Amino acid sequence: MTTRIRTRVAIVGAGPAGLILSHLLADAGIESIVIDQRSREEIETTIRAGILEQGTVDLLTAIDPGTRVHTVGQRHDGIELRFQGEGHRIDFPGLVGRSVWLYPQHEALKDLLALRLSQGQDLRFGATAVRVEGVDTARPQASGTDADGAEFVIEADFVVGADGSRSVVRQAVAGSSRDGHFREYPFAWFGILCEAPPSAHELIYSNSDDGFALISQRSPEVQRMYFQCDPDADPNTLSEAEIWKTLQRRVPGTTLTEGRIFQRDVLRFRSFVAHELRHGRAALVGDAAHTVPPTGAKGMNLAVADVIILARALEALLVRNDERLIDAYAETALRRIWKAQHFSWWMTSMLHVAPGTSDFDRLRQIGELRSVVESEAGRTFLAEAYTGWPIDG
Repeated sequence: MTTRIRTRVAIVGAGPAGLILSHLLADAGIESIVIDQRSREEIETTIRAGILEQGTVDLLTAIDPGTRVHTVGQRHDGIELRFQGEGHRIDFPGLVGRSVWLYPQHEALKDLLALRLSQGQDLRFGATAVRVEGVDTARPQASGTDADGAEFVIEADFVVGADGSRSVVRQAVAGSSRDGHFREYPFAWFGILCEAPPSAHELIYSNSDDGFALISQRSPEVQRMYFQCDPDADPNTLSEAEIWKTLQRRVPGTTLTEGRIFQRDVLRFRSFVAHELRHGRAALVGDAAHTVPPTGAKGMNLAVADVIILARALEALLVRNDERLIDAYAETALRRIWKAQHFSWWMTSMLHVAPGTSDFDRLRQIGELRSVVESEAGRTFLAEAYTGWPIDG
């Protein structure tokens, strides 16, 4: 027996994009249902990194003045670009008057889930969307099965795909789950979590002849670090001693604080932008719409920007019957998406050593890095993009 449910907006995906959208819609008096195939525990315990732009932190604070981003999170006023054994600090507040926050995404999700549930949000865990239909009508539907395997159909005025890079909603919007602009990079990140105090107070982005490394932080006791590797690398083949030797060699001039490595993984690099972000009464946000390499720290921030633009459009559509903003949603969101794609590509190509790199390529890359760090205009461009552009629309 199929259960039929009626709501104004059906949101598929309870990640940051889906949860923030549900809050903004509730503020506008628009009812929504959020479904996610994962359990609450799985959502809250899947560890993901997070650098939050100033605008993202401002929004989280406005949504929840008690957000832990200001207590558990760490404000960073700059990053260090390191090459040829020297570090060059990019001073964000001094250049653009903004900062970023190191706040892992799963911690933000704990805040958002607790807040939305306390405010009565209809949030259904273990509910798997199978298909979305009728997006060309005034009553699109999302169908699937709940945590007990029972079938359901959600009838809504609008359906939003916030369901990640394997989005079910994307097929209804773009015509195919894989339809889009795609780029795969010839390298990946070998990432570790280790028990150690911080090796640096701010992120170090290091370009070396041996390849890239990123020295990040997580807490006073746990650190996150990455180094460039082959996409097909097996994270279990290297010993701890080999991992630390590789990391240390990639950041000459800095002494890393070593500790027990308790997690390791390989993160592939891909860029993707769906050919369509909205069709009829359905739209995509976040990783369902696009993915970026992590070098530019744009993932969650780009999702939040999508949601702000879409929430305004849905309020106009569903409260005032004004279609102008929803008709402009894709064009408006894509302006920022492609800027973020460029910045992510630029940071990635400037800092990594690609296979087959020649002496000319390496020397040109060093010249590019010097053009950035030795120019106020260059440092300002990086700081402006890294801390986030204003939201359009």
